Amino acid sequence: MSENHSDVSKFQIFRASDAKELMEEGCMTVEPFTPTQREGMNKLVAAGFMEGDEVKVLVNIPGFSLTHVWFKKDYPLPLHCHDADCLYYVIAGSIKLGTEILGERDSFFIPTGVPYTYRPGPDGAEILEFRHATHFSFINMAKGAAFWDKAAEVAANSRAEWKTAARPKLNA
Repeated sequence: MSENHSDVSKFQIFRASDAKELMEEGCMTVEPFTPTQREGMNKLVAAGFMEGDEVKVLVNIPGFSLTHVWFKKDYPLPLHCHDADCLYYVIAGSIKLGTEILGERDSFFIPTGVPYTYRPGPDGAEILEFRHATHFSFINMAKGAAFWDKAAEVAANSRAEWKTAARPKLNA
């Protein structure tokens, strides 16, 4: 937890320019991967996976966290779950969640332990993640090599575009 985010008894302002990357903030733990998952993730990272997202922790104070996520077009988010409930709010762009297309100002709720994934739309997606927790785990549930191979192919094909991608525009 950041030293300046610790006192919930006083009025505070949190600036996006001060936000830390998710792993730098230390509020998410990644559960151990199986050997297949580790090999797949290594391929994915080598193919350019890290160019496809920007995840910043805007607020992390006792009892609350707020994360801003920008997933670029076709970002291959693995099937996963968390050990904390999460409410998601789509700021801009769109996602495909199962058979549903969600766009600007739409929301969805994922309870603790429920596996999910979604795919950003053609303009990518900016999303806010609200948690009533300051720490949570990422539990990877993408098991087979087929997912990882396809995801690495998507990342390799998207890497150059991801490097210069613009955030999705808000509708008027």
